[in-house]
Amino acid sequence: MSTTPRNTARRPLRSVLVVLLTLLTAALLGTPAASARPEPAASAAVVAPNATLTEVTNFGANPSNLQMYLYVPDSVTTNPAVVVAVHYCTGSGPAMYTNTEWASLADTYGFVVVYPSATRASKCFDVSSPQALTRGGGSDPVGIKSMIDWTVGTYSADRSRIFATGISSGAMMTNVLLGDYPDVFAAGAAFAGVPFGCFATTDGSEWNSACSGGTITHTPQEWGDIVRAAYPGYTGARPRMQVWHGTEDDVLRYPNFGEEIKQWTNVLGVSQTPAATDSPVSGWTRTRYGATGDQAPVEAVSLQGVGHNLYTTGMATRALTFFGLDSDGPAPQPQPGACKVTATTNAWNTGLTASVTLTNTGTTTINGWQLGFTLPAGQTITNGWGATYAPTSRAVTATNASYNGTLAANASVTIGYQANHSGNSAAPTAYTLNGTVCGAS
Repeated sequence: MSTTPRNTARRPLRSVLVVLLTLLTAALLGTPAASARPEPAASAAVVAPNATLTEVTNFGANPSNLQMYLYVPDSVTTNPAVVVAVHYCTGSGPAMYTNTEWASLADTYGFVVVYPSATRASKCFDVSSPQALTRGGGSDPVGIKSMIDWTVGTYSADRSRIFATGISSGAMMTNVLLGDYPDVFAAGAAFAGVPFGCFATTDGSEWNSACSGGTITHTPQEWGDIVRAAYPGYTGARPRMQVWHGTEDDVLRYPNFGEEIKQWTNVLGVSQTPAATDSPVSGWTRTRYGATGDQAPVEAVSLQGVGHNLYTTGMATRALTFFGLDSDGPAPQPQPGACKVTATTNAWNTGLTASVTLTNTGTTTINGWQLGFTLPAGQTITNGWGATYAPTSRAVTATNASYNGTLAANASVTIGYQANHSGNSAAPTAYTLNGTVCGAS
């Protein structure tokens, strides 16, 4: 097995969605091709510090000629978890690396990230062929499974902590991977996808207009049976699923969100009636099924008024919380970035007051900041000042107020909050500034 290191160039993300290369002609009964549909990219470039992205070749069975890119942080833990981050149509593994926070989060928590890269003309993943929708049937899922096996063998990764996530085509592949390989994955997070099997075709087409238009519906039992048919006879545990969708999605329309919920609640054997409903961010509705905590069997986030290009900075952190990787196992200390944070707490009984000072240690002015941090288990913010805080527990993002959003080089801003605690009154950990890991003092 050989590896070929390639340090990917960091490019700012286009602000306009790219239209895919045309695969099918208009003469084919007027059926839209997958390549004629715009696909999203992440909304902001996120530069991961420290280690570099590496291409791995000869990683095992790879019937559809996928490319494998790997990010192993300098802070990788013993027996690390693995996150498979699957790109959107027109994208690539390196683009997913550059434009999402997964590598930065890996630096903080010590897991490994696998970035599959499609090589077909559309740069979409196969989520429609009979081969793709069958365990071991061939096509892309087999290649991705080989990437996982190679990573587990090379880095002694923890097979009980393998996760999948993706955007659009990658979200559809996340559904497919969890259906084909329920014994491999612990959980998945799908951003703007469709249910497993919804995109199925038998004529070789990559595109299913009925599914993309949101007109394919089934009962929960029928959807569940479609998943179970991918691995007949399997009776083991099934991976948890988190799904995200914008109400104004015009590429993979919003009814697919409800069909995903029906499918995965049935697969996981939980009620379709939410156990908890909240709004962690204005315009978001989050429902949890089968449990009320951060690792419920199924979690669904609906974004009011948002289109297909829904992915934004901070969402990966919420998926990480759903995976349980922000607290499961030893987290290495963040490497210093272009920012520094000092935090203190003053506790009493079941309450505390925290003061957090953020310093821009870079050489350029920051216009608009979001400070991410992780609260100890049992802490919940009750009110704050100097910023808005969402959500109020675990992985929190503090967003600047109208009067302190500009932070010059070497300048500092102090914010604070009050919180309840259940015994652990420690200061937050795992600080990031606009997606870049901060040092702490």
